[in-house]
Amino acid sequence: MKVLVATSKPFAKVAVDGIRKVIEGAGYELVLLEKYTEKSALLSAVADVDAIIIRSDIIDAEVFDAAKQLKIVVRAGAGYDNVDLESATAHGVCVMNTPGQNANAVAELVAGLMVYAVRNFYNGTSGIELLGKKLGIHAFGNVGRNVARIAKGFGMEVYAFDAYCPKEVIEAAGVHAVDSVEDMYKTCQFISLHLPATDETKNSIGRNLVGLMPKGAVLVNSARKEIINEEELIQLMQEREDIKFVSDIAPAAAAKFEELFAGRYFATPKKMGAQTAEANINAGIAAANQIVGFIKDGCTKFMVNR
Repeated sequence: MKVLVATSKPFAKVAVDGIRKVIEGAGYELVLLEKYTEKSALLSAVADVDAIIIRSDIIDAEVFDAAKQLKIVVRAGAGYDNVDLESATAHGVCVMNTPGQNANAVAELVAGLMVYAVRNFYNGTSGIELLGKKLGIHAFGNVGRNVARIAKGFGMEVYAFDAYCPKEVIEAAGVHAVDSVEDMYKTCQFISLHLPATDETKNSIGRNLVGLMPKGAVLVNSARKEIINEEELIQLMQEREDIKFVSDIAPAAAAKFEELFAGRYFATPKKMGAQTAEANINAGIAAANQIVGFIKDGCTKFMVNR
């Protein structure tokens, strides 16, 4: 049984050591493909492997076609839109993610982005405080719940909307559950986005919602760039000079945002939410354990292509 770690952006050495301990401890062989720049290298590496651990690496139909023995792919992280689920299912391959392993790291970055925004990007001018302000969390999954925990530590009043999470669960976390997403945007000066990129959510965050936000609005995106309707947001920010947009993923129109909204827009150089030593280790080792559980016991708890 051969397990491949295919990472164009490698795990930290301590994470690789942890993965190796789990995989070799189960009696399997571990092989590494790190810092590769050509897809051909990935296609060659998958030819005889039974399992793959990836990060943001693209696993598409061509990869599945090349991986004749492949049984499982685990994305070390929460999002999995870099894996072609339809092709995986057609090839009889199980796809999993590792939900929750990066949640605190992303949530702490959200907090940092909010502070950075309200202190005017540390330009030396007076800003405002988070204490007493209203924060709306759009999608109350693992990351959203950690954002709520941290925001309450700042003394913020926290609201949440999630079409798939019962109100009782949200309220049990000490968070106000709103009746509609529109109500949350009308109520909250701060909105933190945690939506996956799906057909339903792509381009869904635009004028219709952000335009409802109170004066001094701060929109924080640590999810996926595809959920932002960039054309509408640009138009809205031109009309409303009080809106700030901070993101952990550069929008497609990043140059335009930078040109038009100096002092009101910031994006990290690359997606950094999960870029902590702890998250790196947690997600990698979780992926290894899930592979062992799947192969040895048939455990499909975190399967995403049912």
